[in-house]
Amino acid sequence: MNLRLATEADLPAIVAIYNSVIGGRMVTADLEPVTVESRRAWFAAHQVPRRPLWVLTDPAVADVIYAWASFDSIYPRAAYDGTVMVALYLAESHRGRGLGGWLVEELIARAPAHGVHTLTGYIFGHNEPSLRLFRRHGFTQWAHLPRVAVLDGVERDLIILGRRVAP
Repeated sequence: MNLRLATEADLPAIVAIYNSVIGGRMVTADLEPVTVESRRAWFAAHQVPRRPLWVLTDPAVADVIYAWASFDSIYPRAAYDGTVMVALYLAESHRGRGLGGWLVEELIARAPAHGVHTLTGYIFGHNEPSLRLFRRHGFTQWAHLPRVAVLDGVERDLIILGRRVAP
């Protein structure tokens, strides 16, 4: 597997992977599929060294994208530049194979090179698989926001996990 910086040509695959989780109501607060066009500004915001967007590929299989990950700003003030929210999405065909754990370890290792000292994960309280994944990699609960999201009429909690990666 190869984790490389995303290019604009990767955007349709990134959007397809993202859209594949919307219906499950466990991973994202988006309720309707997004379009490539609607994600262009988001993609452009990740074309800077401090907020990279990566794709996971297997070069032996025509560079098919199996997952993507990014560092997203948590707040638009300079004092928070060293803290990011981790976004991590796997293609349905590659979930449950250990790639999520491998990706989390890669993001932890790469964070300091991007000026990041603190990683956070914003995870719905009912998303036990993601909560377990992040906890296995040293993230601890920093906040619990009860019933802040409504998914199909059901109120859902948001759990914020965090981990320092540099002093």
